[in-house]
This record gives sequence, structure tokens and C-alpha cells, in this order.
Amino acid sequence: MYQYLESRVSQSVRDFLRRAYQLEIATLVVEQPPKIEFGEYALPIAFELARKLRKAPRKIAEEIVAGIGAVPGIAGFEVAGAGYINVRVNRAEAAGALAADQTPPVQQPAGKVLVEHSSINPNKAAHIGHLRNAILGDTFVRLLHFAGRDVDVQNYIDNTGVQVADVVVGFMHVEKKSRAEIEALASAPHFDFYCWDLYARVSRWYEEDKQNLAARAAALHAIEAGNNETAKIAELISIAVLRRHLETMERLDIEYDFLPRESEILRLHFWDAAFGKLKEAGVLTFENEGKNKGCWIMRRAGTAKTGAAESAGKSGESAETAEGAEKISEDDQKVIVRSNGTVGYVGKDIAYHMWKFGLLGRDFSYRKFFRYPNAHECWISTTPSDPEADSEHPHFGDVAEIYNVIDARQSEAQNTVIEALRELGHGEAADRYTHFSYEMVALTPRCAAEMGYELSEEEKARPWIEVSGRKGFGVKADDLIDTLIASARKEVDSRHPELSDAERASIATQIAIGALRYFMLKFTKPSVIAFDFKDALSFEGETGPYAQYAVVRATNIFRKGGLDADKFLSDSAGGLSADDLAKYLDGESGNGLWELWMAAAKTSYVVAQCIATTESAYLAKHAFQLAQLFNAFYHQHPILAEPDEARKKFLLATAAVVRRELMRVLAVMGITAPPVM
Repeated sequence: MYQYLESRVSQSVRDFLRRAYQLEIATLVVEQPPKIEFGEYALPIAFELARKLRKAPRKIAEEIVAGIGAVPGIAGFEVAGAGYINVRVNRAEAAGALAADQTPPVQQPAGKVLVEHSSINPNKAAHIGHLRNAILGDTFVRLLHFAGRDVDVQNYIDNTGVQVADVVVGFMHVEKKSRAEIEALASAPHFDFYCWDLYARVSRWYEEDKQNLAARAAALHAIEAGNNETAKIAELISIAVLRRHLETMERLDIEYDFLPRESEILRLHFWDAAFGKLKEAGVLTFENEGKNKGCWIMRRAGTAKTGAAESAGKSGESAETAEGAEKISEDDQKVIVRSNGTVGYVGKDIAYHMWKFGLLGRDFSYRKFFRYPNAHECWISTTPSDPEADSEHPHFGDVAEIYNVIDARQSEAQNTVIEALRELGHGEAADRYTHFSYEMVALTPRCAAEMGYELSEEEKARPWIEVSGRKGFGVKADDLIDTLIASARKEVDSRHPELSDAERASIATQIAIGALRYFMLKFTKPSVIAFDFKDALSFEGETGPYAQYAVVRATNIFRKGGLDADKFLSDSAGGLSADDLAKYLDGESGNGLWELWMAAAKTSYVVAQCIATTESAYLAKHAFQLAQLFNAFYHQHPILAEPDEARKKFLLATAAVVRRELMRVLAVMGITAPPVM
């Protein structure tokens, strides 16, 4: 409702400026006044137009207020200070629409959105850093769904890369196990944990003798070639670990639609098709000298191109053969195909993103891979020769927009993919490709100690401890979730011994998952997160349990009153007249209550803000502020003891509206509220 009224105000002001001054204003800045008594919106447009119209800002503001006319849902416009325009909403009308859950239509861009997130190497257990990626990605998917967008959720599986090759080397050369022995281990619980330890051992094995790295190179080449024993072992390992990853993410209610794999990017010749297009357009050149001799390279994203190379690229002639083509300096070169013929991560990613936008002229084969409890099917890429390939699959690819959730350390690689699309002549697609970047997750020294790691005195003094999968130092995702649940269970057991064991376990899980997801979302993406159990599970402050507790409090009001909150709201929405609402919301005496109602009305507005900025922290902040305002309301108004029945009905409606909106906000964050805390 808040967003809808804001758009009405903006459109009305733009219409007036067109009529009165013949000015076209594409975007109108709308601010929020510092206090609710000043109004719901503040417009600084008069200051922006002062020089153009050669008038004082206050004079322009007065002309706008005098000439704009009536705007549905708006009580009035006022000039404030040196030229601000404050806008007051018709409180009773807006509150009635909110209570009735009226959702005005919002025009959405056409086409499907693809969100790629998680993308965990299938070589070992998922860790705490992967959780931030998955939670950010899943929340963004939920934001888009809330806004009415059609979304595909994909989890890219790098099953032919160095990390998988290292674990294969570990089994074949360090532990010297056969495929049958590996298969037996893969079918046992926590195979991903076993691989976690083995991965660290392989790293140490490489360090002991650099000649051991030859085993990695051989394994990598064999995996990419396929149809050999090494490739079959890699497939066995990656599939087993991938299933464990999906099970881990399922604990957080995170689901995927499609799992595209690098093996099919190669074996279905996606890369060959992309390689040909890249060479033909002059995006790739063959390097004949220097440190990258024998490699196919492209210009590193962000480096300048001189005139000769530019003209070669525009004509479609290869920079390798174009007369006078610019030589790319070694510092500006990005290797796409190594001298041994293996394709780097970026090359396969370019081919994959061309497929995403429907620019490759090829498609995967598909088979069902993982079925969620709600019957949702997750598909995986395969080849036409796979007997389980299923032609009756959903359509993937050919999307309008892409959001790739991947950490900030991959910015150069992401920019290279975008630049390749642009150099291929697909500038519009490049503009619709967003790198959803974020910073790493570390541990506070206290958290690291709680997880059993021994720290030096120097490490204990640091603000955070960085994790390292290769060194085996880090927190496995499942271990973290288990520890959070165990901590929450202690609280629930002490507070609610009357509940059954199953009930207490369910409540502890809801609290733990809520704490984890909220903690990962409340920090802005550029922030390094130092995870800490005590901070995340606190019932006070900006935490998931604090927001959940506000919902529980609101629910308890209705439970104690013998009422169903949802039914009460649907029944009472039509019974709350404009006069009733105005009586309690208008004027100075109603400012406090109106502030709570307005906060509850901002759900769609905040969702739109999160999508526009790819920043979920705004949603977490909104949940916290709404919970804060509700808790203040709860302490100030003893609702069930209110003697005035009309006022009691209004207060109950207030609690029901806030409860509904807070539950919606938390649901978008992937958080549910337990029955008790």
C-alpha cells in the first residue's frame, strides 16, 4: 500500500510539472520525513527545479501544492521549510485497505528471471561460507516470487574442475582405493565429511613434493576427456557429494529447479560452439609467446582497447589475423583455454551464460535427480545417451534476466563473462546480467573455539578468523546447523518442559534456522561476517529470534482471547469503518499507532527496494523495526484488558495486521515463527 500511494504521488506531481512547466521528469525523488507527524512522504523536487525555472524553491513548492489537485488516497500536500513538499496520506483509507489486504496491481517486467546460487564444488561438505551464498540466493528468489516474477533457480555444478580432481587424486593416489571401495564409502553417511578431510590431506601431499601436482594435471585432463576410469570415479564422487549438499540445503528450506553440470558443457559441445563464436568475433586470440604461450586468451575485463583492435572487433575479423591488430599485453591477458587444451572456469562459464540467454543454439538433456518432500522435482543435466533422460522436462534457459550469486573474489571472472557477451554483440544481454556479489564469512575467535579449533594467542586477539577448506580449517554447514539447534534446544527444554520431545525439537529447529538465516541476511553484502553463536541466538537485539518472538507474542494475544488471528482479521476488516479508524489514527494522539500501521504497510515497498538494489539487509532491518514497534505497542496497550469494546477491536486489528505482515516478511527471509519461544 505504501509503495502504491507513493507511485500515485509521483505520477500526479510529474503530470502537474508537464502541464504547468512543460517539464518531463523521468524519476521523482521521494523521501520519508524524519517524523510521522510531518507526513508520510517528502518531495525535494522544488530544490531540483529552482535553477531551471529561475524561481525560489519555496515559490515552486507553493505552485505545485496549489495546482496539483486531489490525489486519491492522499489527504493533502503542505509546503515545509525552504521548499520541501510534505505529503499526508488519508490514514483511515490506507488502514482500511491494509486491514482488508488489498494488493493494488504492480506492473512487472516481462520474461523469466534466472537466479544461480550456491554452486558449491562437489568435492567435500558445504561450509559456512556456502551458507551465506545459498541464503542470499534463496532469499532473493523469495523476493522475486513475492513481487510476482517467474523464477528459475539453478545451482551450477563444477564437476570437472580442479577441486574434484584433487579429491579423485586423494582416493586414487593417496589412499589408493579402487572404484568399488570408493563406491562403498560414498553410500555411507557423511561421505562429504570424509572428502573434507581427504581434500586437506591432498593439499598437504602436494606441498610435500611438487612433483605430485602432475597427478592433479593428469586427473583433470582425464575428467574433462570423459569415458575413462578416472572420469567415472569423479562422477561417482561428485554425485554422492552433490546429494549431500542438497540434503544440507533442504534443512534450510532451500530448493533448486535445475543443476547444470560442467561435464555436459563439455560433452554436449557447448564450449565448442561458444569457442567458435568467440574466435570468429575476435574475442579470443591465440598467444604465441610469453608466459601464456600456447593459450587462447582474451582481454581482461576493465583494460583499455586501442583503435586497431577495436576496429578488428567491430568488423568481426579475428584480432589474431587482423592487419595492425593490437597486441594484448601479458598483464591484460585472461587465459580462457590453457596450453594443455583444458578449458578454464571462465570459458565454460561464458558458454553456460550464452545458453542461459538462449544465444548458443544448443540445449542440455535432462533427468530427474532429487525430489523434495513437497513433491517439487529438481532436474540435472545429462546427455542424450543417458537411459534416464526425460523429454518431458520443464523448459530451462532463454531467460530475460540473470542474477549470479557469487562472492566478491570472483568479480574479475564475472566481469570477463559480461565483457565476452558484450564483445560478441550481445550488449543487451550483458546489461541484464547482474553479478550478485557479497563478501566472505569468517568466525569470531569465540565461535572457532566453540567449534573445537585450537587458536594461538595472536588469533584469539583478532576480530575474526578466516576459514580455509584446503587447510581443513572451517565450519561444516551441517555441524553449524546441528550446533545451533542444540543451543536452541537447551533454551526450549528449560522454558517448556511440558511439551513433548518432538514439539521441543521442532521449535528448537525453527529458532535455530531463523537465527542462522537472519544473521546471514542482516549484514550488507560488502560486509565480512564474523559468525558467532551467542550473537545469532540472542532473543534481544537485531536477531531472528527477536523477530520470531514478536510474532509469538501477537499470536498469544489471540490465543488467550480465544480468537483465531487470521479469521478475526478477515471478519473485522469489513467491520472497521473509516470513522472508527480515523478516531484512533488521526491527529497527534494517533501518531504512535499510525507509525505502526505505516510500517506494516511497507512490505511491498521494502521488497521492491531489496530487488532493485540486490540487498536483502533492508528486509532484515524492516523485520527488526516492525518487531520493535510491535513490542512497544504490546507493552503500551493491554489489549485484552481494554474495557472499550470498539477500541479493543481496533487494537486487536492492529495486532493482527502487524502479525500478518511480520510473518510475510519473515517468510520471504525463509523464517517461520514457532508456536512458543
